[in-house]
Amino acid sequence: MTAIVVDDDKNLLLDEVPTPVPASGEVLVEVAAAGVNRADLMQRQGLYPPPPGITDVMGMEVSGTIVGLGDGVDGVEPGKPVCALIAGGGYAMYVVVPVDQLLPIPAGVSLVEAAALPEVASTVWSTIVMDAGLRAGETLLVHGGGSGIGTHAIQVGKALGAKVVVTVGSEEKGQRCGDLGADIVINYREQDFATELAGQIDVVLDIMGGSHLSRNVDVLAVGGRLVVIGMQGGFTGEVNVAALIGKRARVIGLNVRNRPLVGPGSKAEIVAAVASDEWPLVEQGLIRPVISAILPLADAERGQAMLDSPASVGKVLLIPAEPTPGVTTP
Repeated sequence: MTAIVVDDDKNLLLDEVPTPVPASGEVLVEVAAAGVNRADLMQRQGLYPPPPGITDVMGMEVSGTIVGLGDGVDGVEPGKPVCALIAGGGYAMYVVVPVDQLLPIPAGVSLVEAAALPEVASTVWSTIVMDAGLRAGETLLVHGGGSGIGTHAIQVGKALGAKVVVTVGSEEKGQRCGDLGADIVINYREQDFATELAGQIDVVLDIMGGSHLSRNVDVLAVGGRLVVIGMQGGFTGEVNVAALIGKRARVIGLNVRNRPLVGPGSKAEIVAAVASDEWPLVEQGLIRPVISAILPLADAERGQAMLDSPASVGKVLLIPAEPTPGVTTP
């Protein structure tokens, strides 16, 4: 099959690789679209390798059609359209998926659009809802509001009845975040979010890590929760422990990719919660996929570069075939 591989110089190339075969408890999905995530860029640089036993082909979310079943798979049949959370392999024509990580396509969302949902939905729902317990009336701060995670978190926060604050790096991204429902937009190039928000935030969703650690604690209200899911600003940082204790605050480090497949805190548990609790909000129109561009698989290099573009808001998708004319920038 055709897939994207990384050469010795970290370039992305379209190449032929063996078509995967579903093991026990897995299905084979013909990929309609794959989401591009910043974790893919980290994997490409050797900073975020896939879990043991997972293909080196990048891509952590797809939509498509089931075309094959491994042993012991019940409840799904070939021909069923699905989207899925995966640990790797999405930048390809076919991918194997553990059956417990399949998601139905929400009503009102197309098959291609659905590829923009599994990773962001699983990440956002498991962090700010399942772990941090965001509630109606609280205030949520989302760093990187124009990213795939950010645009999704804005919508989840508003659907739950929270006030949402975002940080962005451009006016274009700020405007789009406001259109999605963000109540306050802070341009980090012009404003210090810690000064603007000191002591006001109940939940912080942070993709930056070390560089933001101390200031994130500064903005927390009493009982606040800081959820760190990324390290774009470095691996280490200092924190005022007295402030943390005085606020009775929590710092939570989370990811989805390296969780166990089943059991407490597993991917299966997260996917089940997304399907039962978030998908109804999608079907009501309160949450929708936000897509910046749909590109052919061969343009994976350009797709990854778009994640740093000031004009790119939301997700970039890759499809194995040429995109339909007129839908490259929904």
